[in-house]
Amino acid sequence: MTETTDQVVLRQVVVAAPQAKAFEVFTGRFNEIKPRDHTLLSSPIAETVFERRVGGRIFDRGEDGSEFSWARVLAYEPPDRVVFTWDIGVQWTLEQDLANTSEVEVRFIAESPERTRVELEHRHLDRHGPGWESLNESLGNDQGWPLYLSRFAALFPAEG
Repeated sequence: MTETTDQVVLRQVVVAAPQAKAFEVFTGRFNEIKPRDHTLLSSPIAETVFERRVGGRIFDRGEDGSEFSWARVLAYEPPDRVVFTWDIGVQWTLEQDLANTSEVEVRFIAESPERTRVELEHRHLDRHGPGWESLNESLGNDQGWPLYLSRFAALFPAEG
């Protein structure tokens, strides 16, 4: 499914894995999902860290030790869902006013014991203020969330 509404980007992928495994891989191996060139650090990324708890952060750590925290974990409910903020503004800089951030919810829905549908919803994009439509376009295109979900799906063996 590919859908973009005025203030929401929706994407989904089905993986050949049980629900709990899909959740574990998404949150535990996010470092492998996020492309290295998707950063606002001046140093190359050494790793992306997903702190798997409510109140945790998602941040990039540079090879020089610098950190750029770009999300906060709002809900962490294994194996069903995780919700985090998107703290990057329209100008691709850190949003200083947290009231101007959007949310990403990732739901893990068991289709069978060995197949999970992963639905990603990036919502409240209009909170970013004037120009938020450019975020909608960037996050919904092939180099945005579809790329992340493709990289996530590639971590599972193909169905035979």
